[in-house]
Amino acid sequence: MSLSVFDIFKIGLGPSSSHTVGPMVAAARFAHDLEQAGRLSETAGITTGLFGSLGATGKGHGSDIAVILGLCGHKPDQLDPDLVPGIIDGIRQTGRLPLLGKHDIAFQEKRHIQFHRSALPRHANGMRFMACNAAGDVFLEKEYYSIGGGFVMDGDGQSLVMEQAEPEPLPYPFRSAQELLEMADGAGLSIAGLMMENEKARRDPEEVRAGLLEIWRVMKACVDRGCSTQGSLPGGLNLRRRAGTQYALLRARPEAALSDPLTMLDWVNLYAMAVNEENAAGGRVVTAPTNGAAGVIPATLLYYRNFVPKADDDGIVDFLLTAGAIGILYKENASISGAEVGCQGEVGVACSMAAGALAAVMGGTNAQIENAAEIGMEHNLGMTCDPIGGLVQIPCIERNAMGAIKAINAARLAMRGDGMHYVSLDKVIKTMMRTGADMKTKYKETSRGGLAVNIIEC
Repeated sequence: MSLSVFDIFKIGLGPSSSHTVGPMVAAARFAHDLEQAGRLSETAGITTGLFGSLGATGKGHGSDIAVILGLCGHKPDQLDPDLVPGIIDGIRQTGRLPLLGKHDIAFQEKRHIQFHRSALPRHANGMRFMACNAAGDVFLEKEYYSIGGGFVMDGDGQSLVMEQAEPEPLPYPFRSAQELLEMADGAGLSIAGLMMENEKARRDPEEVRAGLLEIWRVMKACVDRGCSTQGSLPGGLNLRRRAGTQYALLRARPEAALSDPLTMLDWVNLYAMAVNEENAAGGRVVTAPTNGAAGVIPATLLYYRNFVPKADDDGIVDFLLTAGAIGILYKENASISGAEVGCQGEVGVACSMAAGALAAVMGGTNAQIENAAEIGMEHNLGMTCDPIGGLVQIPCIERNAMGAIKAINAARLAMRGDGMHYVSLDKVIKTMMRTGADMKTKYKETSRGGLAVNIIEC
């Protein structure tokens, strides 16, 4: 186990971690490789091929925009989303792209970004970059794969985003939930405590805490923006944003909670939809563990902060550490890519992470945490990824709200038990991966099946 909690939670831009953040990272790496090879100045043009799911839904997911931004040298965690329209408009008007902001090359979107339905061999989200000189000769060609959650690997299978080396061996390396539980219980640690010990091998503990609270700050800011923004989402569906209106209605009638105890669920729905409306609009979000599922964990965290007694920053840190441990199990043993395993790998994984984390901050034992995480995935198995129009809008926005509600219920079910249960988290992770392998390609982020076609046919 070499992943960090900060590999699972990354600050980026919407609407997709695999289709937006990943391509931006890959494009920037290709541009930097040109510079490191001393061949930036001889580059006259770059052609990018997007394959598989990127070719099928990349246009709706903003993959083309992400590639342009990456070639310009922008990073998803540092770029102000409000600047993106101006950057793109400038390139379109001039027909010139500032490679790494240092060297202008000719650029026409229709010619230099190509969408292919066929897939490259390693993953459904493949990219091929080719650089040519003034004579049109290709002198550098590389392939990359966006494998979910903003993780990218090159054609040799080497990761571009996870830490390449650790300052010392981790004190508690784990590759399964069983190992995680055995190590934590043997050391007398909570799952969050064990994760903190591992993070301390990389960073000062105060840096870990500050980083996690910054992740939380960005999540909360995303909710706030979503609750204060009106209008329609981009992309052609003209889908009306609902979070702002719902927020105003809930604020206007606080007494409703006195007669309807389920009003708190309205708030949870609001939190999740606010995040995913921002994500669909290309705003700043936290991959948790993906952009398509970015609303589940913030919504569940806000449920904890606003509705669970004695919630505090320590609890928020423990929540994110616990969720990170569960996310690592899915990333290392299965997949968090909708293009590979369907939405069970996105909203399903986020629900599992949130359920286990909520159980942790509600005082659950390690066994109850594992049980909650298992319940969270067990009832998301087989969920397809079928976005209408290739946009992360329908059913994605409401699906995040449903994922958060399921996470809360899963934690409550586990807390009513003693941690003993029939299906282990390890078994449900393995089942999820096998289910994804059996799922037809048209149900895995290609917009060729499910709601993506039936809503149009109806």
